[in-house]
Amino acid sequence: MPLLYDSPAAWTDAPEKRLALFGMSGLGKTRLSTLLRGAGAWYHYSIDYRIGTAYMGEHINDNLKRQAMQVPMLAELLRSDSIYIGSNISFGNLAPLSTYLGKPGDPTKGGLPFDEYMRRQALHRRAEINALLDTPNFILRASDLYGYPHFVADTGGSICEVVDPDDPADEVLGTLAAQCLMVWIEGPESHTEELIRRFDRDPKPMYYKPDFLLPLWQAWLDDQGVTAETADPNAFVRHAYRHAMAHRAPLYAAMAKNWGVTVTAAEVEAVRDAQDVEAMVAAALGKAPARA
Repeated sequence: MPLLYDSPAAWTDAPEKRLALFGMSGLGKTRLSTLLRGAGAWYHYSIDYRIGTAYMGEHINDNLKRQAMQVPMLAELLRSDSIYIGSNISFGNLAPLSTYLGKPGDPTKGGLPFDEYMRRQALHRRAEINALLDTPNFILRASDLYGYPHFVADTGGSICEVVDPDDPADEVLGTLAAQCLMVWIEGPESHTEELIRRFDRDPKPMYYKPDFLLPLWQAWLDDQGVTAETADPNAFVRHAYRHAMAHRAPLYAAMAKNWGVTVTAAEVEAVRDAQDVEAMVAAALGKAPARA
């Protein structure tokens, strides 16, 4: 796939710069987006925020209301429209979305029945695809409505679970690459172990494609000698995350090879402002192989 900017000069001289950042969560996508937004001329489009508001917001709020309906006083107030219950999701706080996705396993430990967990996973998949396909509309909105010349899409870590990087006709990747320069933040082995340690301290729900998740779940249940109803939710998501690191790395690499360019986590850590980000992208274009 030809790149939107085919050389460092084309990028540097472009009056309208557009990026789509992708890679494992925790490597700096949101930090780079925040630096660019802070410069004043960049519109920051957060895919996860779009998922949690436009596409999953009603599901999230209904789940909160379902919990509140178990409290008689709150149930009475909800039925009479005397109170409002809703999530306060933001760019910096995606906990309502993460909590709604949930973890499978023992309900006494905060787990969901596996069928319900998979239903929510499927909802997230559709929402993520929709949010990614919304990118061109937000590019237009950023320019026409707000007057921003530049645009950065801050994609979720699970983008690689909803695309086929080896399919030149992939709708999501084709849409993104036609509108943005796709930039992979590649993390080395040392970052992998640090991300796993960070996740161990605070395990969060994530989206995985079914052909990865289902065999992993069944094999883990068999290995642990537990059932879907007695499984420890946090123990499973820790197990899944470690396997996901190895599962996702080649998918990200294929996305970069076929659809974009690569920067390293070390390069990302070194940037301090928007000018540094733009220079880093120019250098990545200089190292990228020629595209047909």
